Order: sequence, then structure tokens, then C-alpha cells
Amino acid sequence: MNITESTLWKVPMDVIMESDRFTKEETLESSTLVSNGCVNYKGVIADKRKTGGWKASPFIIVSEVAERFAFFAIAVNMVAYLVGEMHQPLPVAATHVTNWAGAAYVLTLFGAFVADAYLGRFFTIIVFSCIYAVGMVMLTLSGSMHRLRPPHCTSKPCIPASNSQTSFLYCALSLIALGTGGIKPCVSSFGADQFDESDHKEAQKKYAFFNWFFFAINMGALFGITLLVYMQVELGWSWGFGIPTAAMISSIFMLGAGYVKYRYQKPMGSAFTRFFQVIVASVRNLAKSVDVGKGGNCLYEVETKESDIFGARKLSHTQQYRYLDAAAVITDPYCNTNNRWKLCTVTQVEEFKSFIRILPVWASTLALPISFAQLSTFFIGQARIMDRKLGSNFEIPSGSIPVFSAINALILIPIYEKFMVPFLRIKTGHPRGITSLQRMGIGLIASIFAMAFAAVVEKARRERDSGHQISGLMSVFWLFPQCFLIGTAEVFTYVGQLEFFYDEATDGTRSISSAVFLCEIGIGSWLSSAIVNIIERVQQGWLRDDLNKSRLDYFYWILAGLNGVNFLVFSWVAWRYKGRPDMVIELSARRN
Repeated sequence: MNITESTLWKVPMDVIMESDRFTKEETLESSTLVSNGCVNYKGVIADKRKTGGWKASPFIIVSEVAERFAFFAIAVNMVAYLVGEMHQPLPVAATHVTNWAGAAYVLTLFGAFVADAYLGRFFTIIVFSCIYAVGMVMLTLSGSMHRLRPPHCTSKPCIPASNSQTSFLYCALSLIALGTGGIKPCVSSFGADQFDESDHKEAQKKYAFFNWFFFAINMGALFGITLLVYMQVELGWSWGFGIPTAAMISSIFMLGAGYVKYRYQKPMGSAFTRFFQVIVASVRNLAKSVDVGKGGNCLYEVETKESDIFGARKLSHTQQYRYLDAAAVITDPYCNTNNRWKLCTVTQVEEFKSFIRILPVWASTLALPISFAQLSTFFIGQARIMDRKLGSNFEIPSGSIPVFSAINALILIPIYEKFMVPFLRIKTGHPRGITSLQRMGIGLIASIFAMAFAAVVEKARRERDSGHQISGLMSVFWLFPQCFLIGTAEVFTYVGQLEFFYDEATDGTRSISSAVFLCEIGIGSWLSSAIVNIIERVQQGWLRDDLNKSRLDYFYWILAGLNGVNFLVFSWVAWRYKGRPDMVIELSARRN
């Protein structure tokens, strides 16, 4: 071989090696890109090495602590403010606060709609956080400026608040409720978006995030119902409302600090519109006696790799709710396939099926929020007439009693995440130790025992305080077990619901699924008020202003029985539940 031949041989080898190096780099880069369609702040597919995961999640968690701190500080103090400063009767004030809290959670449906259809989760959180902050500033002004409140009451009857004063306060509370409704359905889903489901390691971290996210909620609640209640009592309403306002404003900056590290899901259009399109198209075709059949071969689907829903992956056909498949049957070969009011894709139909599929699970846990509502109502009412002394110089504020529940969550979540999950994973082979439905079931059982114990304690307290047994008030620490059990129910059921509704939702319905779960809390508050009103009409002696003359224990036994029936219904629904086929395959792959 001469020099020319040798040179010709070497050049191609160098080119091949250089080309091979670039190929390996491209392969490595593609393997680090997320597979769920999330983009970075520049709008390109997110890289796992630079975005998401626990690089981004701490910003979301810390922001949630600050926001929940603000919300609970207002929620536990509002009845006292309406009664003491706005001179409203206690029943009226309690009803207003309950309705306000319920509205805040029901408005999550609106926030989810805005996020999925227009703004995306991150910018929805930012916009509604600003609305929230404006409401907090107005509330602080109401608590600070004398002309926004009636004169201080020195003797009965007190001068009621004027219409303008009441309107200003209700406007502030409305903005706070609207802000809460926009933030809550997005923040947990936005946090979960930081983890790629198809990546085994990131998928496990996602479920750890749900636990720590609930930990953040309780950390904020702990500070709100202890520190702020105490400061309000000692320093007044200006500080009691001003500090939560500062916390809310700071939460916006905390969330914004992680802007370059987040992964973002682009808005995919209104899921509600797509749902109505499926209903209209299926009803129209069923009216024409369209034969749906048992297979999915005759159903319409776009031929592109991605689905017709912007940014969403395709969904495989399922046999459940087969009558909805009529929306995807081509009745006219010359019809306009782009008109979704007449012809839907298989993915669009399956998206609606996935939403319908979770509704029985949602409905079978409605009794649990009714029990949660007692933490901020009758549990506090009991605490007011119990011995709250801690030492010789300090008395626990009655509004801080829910702290028992929050402390339990703060203790139980790390134990569950660090010890119970690895142990159960070995025993069951499930990546989360137990399924989301099993976790929810454990929480429902805990709620039964919570209300039963509350009934026993209340009966003993009433008899003791009435002088039928020994003298002296019962210690408030007897409320600890029922609060502890309610906290246990929250840890298992609430986090289980977060996992379940996120997993079972499709790409385009994550925020709406979270909103459906959260609005259950609001409905639970309203149902609690409704049950109280019914009992007051049917059994007028059970619930009175004077708990020593009431039969609150009977009310607690009713709730215990209601939770027991609820658990049986939930068990039946969970046993019959059929999850998304792609989720079943994904979980099986993780086990292997």
C-alpha cells in the first residue's frame, strides 16, 4: 500500500469515528429528554438533567407552605373577626365562613378550566396568586382601618357593620376564594409535571413529592393555626392579617424563583368543550341507530403520531362505556372529519371515559370531608369549654386545636415515606407499597374510629362538666386522639386521592381531575352545614349554643355511621374499578 492509499484509508476512519461520537451524543441527549411533552422555559422539549425533578420541586413546596400558612391563618380567625369586629351573630358568622371555604374549593373547577384551556398551570398559579394577594391586602386594610369596621362594642346591643363595610370585607374574601380556586387545582399537578412518568426513577420520586406536598400543606397549617392565632390575640388584627398577606406575596416570588428549572405543559384546550362534543356526537349517532359493535376497528382516529388534542398522547380504545364510542363512528364517508361536534377521535372519547371512570370513586369518599369539617367547627367549640391550661401562665387558644391533626401529619408522613413504603414495596411488589385505592381505604377506616372516639369523649366531657361525676373541667388533651385519627385519615386518603386523580387523568385533564377532588372538600363543608341544619329541625335539643345541654355525641355517632356506610360503598366501588389500560401496563413494567 503506497502513501496515497494509506492517506485515503485514514481519512474515512477519522470521519467515521467523529460521526460515531456525534451519534452517541445525540442518543444520550435524546435519552435525557422527557417523554411527556413538557417543555422548558424556552419552549423546547425539557432536558431531565437541567429541569424538573427535585431541582424544581422545592420551589413549589416552599411556595405552598407560605400560601397555606396565609389561608389557614385567615380561615381559623375569620369567625372570631366576624363576631368580634363586624358584630355578626355566631351562627351567621359560622355559616358565612363555611360557605366561603366551600366556595374557595368549588371554584377550583374554574381555575382548572383556565389552566388547561388558556394559561397553563404555572401562569394560572401566578395570575390567581396576584388576585389572592389583592384580597389579602384588602382584608388587612379592613382589620387596620377603623372606618372599615363598626365602632368597638362596649355594651350590648352592638352597632352592626354598615353595608359599605360589609361589602368591602366580602369583596376581599371573594378575591381570596377566587385566588384559592385558581391555585389549588394547579399547584399539585404542576409539581407532578416535574417528574416523567415513563422514567422509573422519576416516577417513584413523583409519589414521594405527593407525600412531601401534603407535608407542606400541614406545615403551613401548623404555623397558621398556632403562631398567627397567638399573634392575633396578643397584637391585634393588623398583625393577624398583615403577616399572612406578606406570606402570600412572598409565595409568588418563591414560585417565580424556579422559573428556569421548571417543566411546563402547554395548554391543551378546554376539556369541558371536548366532553360536550363527545356527548353531542354520541347522542346524534345513537339517535341514528348506529351500531357501535364490540371492537374499535371502525372508530375514527387521526393518523398522526400525536393525538388530535394539542400536546396530548393518543389513548387506546377500551370496551367500558361502549355507548360513547358512537361519537367516533364514521356515519358518512364524505363528512368533515375536522368537525368534532359530529365526529370525535378515539382519544377524545377515551379522555371522557377516563373522567367518567373516576367519578364513582370521587362520590364514594364524600363522607370524609364532612368529618374533616368538624376540626374547624365543633372540635373548636368543645375546646372553648375545656381546660386549656398548659402550665401556670399559658392557655392554648381554642382556635389552635386543629394543630393536633397537623402535628400528626408532620410526624406520620416522613415515617410513611422513609420506612413504611420501602417495607410494603418488598412485601407487595408494588412500586408505592400499596395502591392509591388501598391507601384511601385505610384513611376511611381511620375516620370511622375518629368520630366514634369523638362521641365517647364528648359524652364523658358533658357528664363531667355537668357535675354528674367528679368536679373540674376535662383537659383539652382528651381531644388529641380524635384529632390524631382525623390527621391519619387525611394523610392516607388525601395523598391517596392526589396520586389516584393525577394517575388516572389523561394529559389534557390533569388540572380538572385535581379540581374535582378538591371541590369534594368544599362540598363536604356544605354537606356538614346541611346535616347540622337538618338535625336542628328534626332534633332540636341535640345541637345548642350550650354544649353542656346538647347531645353532640349523638351527632358524632351519626357521622361515624355515615363514614362506616361510606367505607362499604367505597370498597365495592374500588373492587369493581377498572383503571386506564396504559396505567396498568406501566405499573406492571415498574414492578418488573
